Amino acid sequence: MIYSVDVRIEAPVHDTEVTDRVADAVENVFPDAEPVHKEGRLVSETHSLDAFSDVLHEQEILDTARRVFRQNSTDEGFAFSLKKQAALEGVVNFAVGEPDELGEIDVEVRVREPDVESFINYVAPETDEGQPVDPAREYGDRFDPEDEAY
Repeated sequence: MIYSVDVRIEAPVHDTEVTDRVADAVENVFPDAEPVHKEGRLVSETHSLDAFSDVLHEQEILDTARRVFRQNSTDEGFAFSLKKQAALEGVVNFAVGEPDELGEIDVEVRVREPDVESFINYVAPETDEGQPVDPAREYGDRFDPEDEAY
């Protein structure tokens, strides 16, 4: 199935932070995003969450991701926030509750094809005892932007 999504990623950059480290945090969990510095924040856009999905699989947090995505979904897409410090280490830690002092990485996903629920199932498939049930894609099948064939 072909998916068509627009992903917007924003992270504040405070005076006490190094812009490159915030960019590294974004790129660690969204490697095909290229953050651009704009007025105290980094903004990125991408059209794939395959690498992010791989991190969810590696950390075995598919159920948590599904819950967060569904809690913040509309007919148009879904949104979520991540802790910057964890992302700097390449770890997905969803931001819930009180916002971090330095802010979070905010992600908005607009799904054009096919529908929001199908895309959530693609990124974070249902599980049975922690193992994906009938995944829409194989874990680790993401495109490598460094690969010349890409």
